[in-house]
Amino acid sequence: MQDIARRHKVEIATMGHAGDGNLHPAFTFDRSDTHEFHRVEAAAAELFQTAIQLEGTITGEHGIGLSKAPYLAWEHDGAALRMMKALKKTFDPKGILNPGKMALDD
Repeated sequence: MQDIARRHKVEIATMGHAGDGNLHPAFTFDRSDTHEFHRVEAAAAELFQTAIQLEGTITGEHGIGLSKAPYLAWEHDGAALRMMKALKKTFDPKGILNPGKMALDD
């Protein structure tokens, strides 16, 4: 993670759970600085790719979250995404629960 942070000139604070071996990287940055924001986006994408290449996951016990939603297809194949969409439709047939979030609505 620190190599990725150095390459993109960003700061990553890392917390984790030793018991189950997961890490929670958190980017610290000024959202009003568009250049820094784009560096953080690039660093996050590289971090997510690395996690998946190492057969890890981009999410943990807290769920995928909106910031990681665009990367859902990196981790899950088409069949899994179709299943998620079907479950969303089953439990929310009118599309009123968080409409447009997570790209699971038709």
